[in-house]
Amino acid sequence: MTHAPAAVSYETVEQLVRARLAQALGGRRGMVEGAVPTVAFTVTWISSQDLRLALGLGAGLAVVLVAVRIAQRQTLQFVLNSLFGIGIAALFALRSGEAQDAFLPGIIYNAVYAAVLVGSVLLRWPLLGFLIGSVTGDPTGWRADPGLVRLCSRLTLVLAVPCVLRVAIQYPLWLGGEQMVAWLGAAKIALGWPLQVAALAAMVWLLSRNHTPLAPAQTPA
Repeated sequence: MTHAPAAVSYETVEQLVRARLAQALGGRRGMVEGAVPTVAFTVTWISSQDLRLALGLGAGLAVVLVAVRIAQRQTLQFVLNSLFGIGIAALFALRSGEAQDAFLPGIIYNAVYAAVLVGSVLLRWPLLGFLIGSVTGDPTGWRADPGLVRLCSRLTLVLAVPCVLRVAIQYPLWLGGEQMVAWLGAAKIALGWPLQVAALAAMVWLLSRNHTPLAPAQTPA
């Protein structure tokens, strides 16, 4: 007889948010799978200057990762996100014939994401708060606790920093045209997972203090 997994309880908001962030990122494997096709495209284009080869290699690796997940009967969520991303990049680049346009969807995505994250904090509805609501079953109940709102606002702003930096650095490079593609590629790698990991480390530091106790009504059953 198969037993349902035991429910996990959390004593503090920080513990709960850490767990939900780890789940959302898919752990180390999910992070690697999200990065591999993009890194492959960037490195291949820089070394070969062949747009179709670079796009084909990036997409091919994403398909291989999908096949491995299917063979292992595991979730496709994170690797499908990567495959979707490289597919959109290919559409932009092949339509214009300009390699730098492969980076344009990422720049647009980061700009929109940063605006949404910062805007949610300014409106006092920080998006990280909805991680709490998704567990407690009360999507907006966390807003009644000012300490919880402050914590989620700080976490949301930390999450927005990588997006802001990517746009601030990559957009001027994209405006530079074809001759700046190598720099765009290097920037995309440097501002990708290394920067995201740094942001997550900052979030872990904020969450390591475990100062915000969960009320009994907020503890998952």
